[in-house]
Amino acid sequence: MKRKTELILRYFHGSKRYFLCAVAASFLTTALNAVTPQIFRFGIDKVLGGGGYPYLREHLFVLSLAVVAVAVLSGIFMFLTRTCTARAGENFARNLRDALFSHVQRLPMSWHDKNQTGDIIQRCTSDVEVIRNFVVTQLLEVFRTVFLVGISFAMMVSMNRKLALIVLLFVPVVVVYSAVFYRLIARRFTDADEAEGELSTVVQENATGVRVVRAFGREQFEMNRFREKNEAFARLWIRLGTLSGLYWGVGDLITGLQVMTVIVLGAMEAVHGNLSVGDFVAFASYNTVLVWPVRGLGRILSDMSKAGVSFERVGYIIHGEEEAYGGLEKEGMPGGGQAEEAEHAEWSGGKRADDAHPGGQSPSLPDRMDIAFSHVSFAYEQGEKVLDDVSFMIPQGSTFGILGGTGSGKSTVVQLLTRLYELEEGTITLGGVDIRKLPLAWLRRHVGMVLQEPFLYSRTIRENIAASRPEASMEEIRSAARTACVDRSISSFADGYETLVGERGVTLSGGQRQRVAIARMLLQKAPVMVFDDSLSAVDTRTDHEIRKALKEHQKDATVILISHRITTLMGADRILVLNRGRVEETGTHEELIAKDGIYRQIYEIQMDREKR
Repeated sequence: MKRKTELILRYFHGSKRYFLCAVAASFLTTALNAVTPQIFRFGIDKVLGGGGYPYLREHLFVLSLAVVAVAVLSGIFMFLTRTCTARAGENFARNLRDALFSHVQRLPMSWHDKNQTGDIIQRCTSDVEVIRNFVVTQLLEVFRTVFLVGISFAMMVSMNRKLALIVLLFVPVVVVYSAVFYRLIARRFTDADEAEGELSTVVQENATGVRVVRAFGREQFEMNRFREKNEAFARLWIRLGTLSGLYWGVGDLITGLQVMTVIVLGAMEAVHGNLSVGDFVAFASYNTVLVWPVRGLGRILSDMSKAGVSFERVGYIIHGEEEAYGGLEKEGMPGGGQAEEAEHAEWSGGKRADDAHPGGQSPSLPDRMDIAFSHVSFAYEQGEKVLDDVSFMIPQGSTFGILGGTGSGKSTVVQLLTRLYELEEGTITLGGVDIRKLPLAWLRRHVGMVLQEPFLYSRTIRENIAASRPEASMEEIRSAARTACVDRSISSFADGYETLVGERGVTLSGGQRQRVAIARMLLQKAPVMVFDDSLSAVDTRTDHEIRKALKEHQKDATVILISHRITTLMGADRILVLNRGRVEETGTHEELIAKDGIYRQIYEIQMDREKR
């Protein structure tokens, strides 16, 4: 409960005054609604039945005007309630969504590996909406109902204590009854919410992998898979609906008994002269006004189960431990500098930038970009190591090749270098400085990387290339594209660099996507450039042209080439051969060819294949 309260208060920034205004306006509306039965009571007992107030008896429209005036004022305050509630709710939801999205950007890759995309999307959208509805709408209704019960009960007591006590006895019955269903609905809603996340994941995977689905004729399989998840989702919600129907049905029976009891006993009291006609009408009115808010209070208590589940689901993201970026450079910090990082840390509950460096002292940055792996071992999950006691050295300005089969640990090497995953055993240094002592923002700004399966945004080609440096000029963008040997292809499009690419770049060929990604990384001008099998989708000739252009572009940059194609690696200053996570061989192309090892065997197989 404490964590939920802290979460609400943290993201209520900018919404408190609207919420307090809504509470005040709601209380005034409730108080005015309590005045109307008193007007009827006064008119029946004092004006019509009491023989007094002759002016009012002759001008009954005055009482009507009083009722209208109360209704108008009540409507005005109700308008203020709704308006302030809407503002408070949307401000709160916006703050929470912003914090969630920002926090997700800073969660480590190991966290993303364990969580499905569809489920993350649902937590950041549907669950936020459930929390917003509870915090602003339902919580306000709780305050209003408590105030209504208090003021109505006070009025009832002033008219007939015995009847008021009977009415009061029904309130705990409704509350206890709702509390029982609260626990039952909580379990059902948790299952339904998780099923919705699985359903969203199926849709998301199908939409992003549409080419694979069509290429392998998996349409029917995907439809069956979706139908299975959809049916499971529907069954859970049907069960939840059945339980809710039972809740409402029994609740209506209880409230009906309350209304009937008050009418029967009130009529008996009026017949025996213990209750005037005006008091009876007013008492019945208060009872009617009281029944539905108390009934709604039971609904709100049952809906708390949904909000409680959503709080847990959102809290799972919010309380996930972020990567500690550090705060050396404003431009190196995604989203901008130390001030924003500190503000984000305060709002999200994650680590502050300075947490990575005890005492708030800035770490020493390397003067050179030599890379050294020393006895590095790593496993993604507890079990077999992906890298086992790997050691090698990459001098600044050199080209370093890495060769290995599937699962040999090639990609893991660069993922550890950029700290997408944290090192477990051994050390990795950059210019003699342990990379764990460097701010992540600085490290990733100085180590550019192109993945085997590059991601492109659903924007123009120009915007995709400029993603690494939005302030870059058009000439710089074209220069990077020429180096990546993609400028000619882009110019052949009708809209050139303003050509819109489809989701994940599906409107471009595999080779074009890789070359656009290479251009994006080159525009970054990082002193260390990593190509993780990023030339696999281009032909040998284009591969050669790109490597030639890179050599001219390289200057003092350190280049790491990861490839299964030896022709891509043979020009490297040094080549590392990995086999099952261990260093098998290392040397120049000529040195490795002279040995009777894995490199030579792969070389002979590939050369023989090209001759055929």
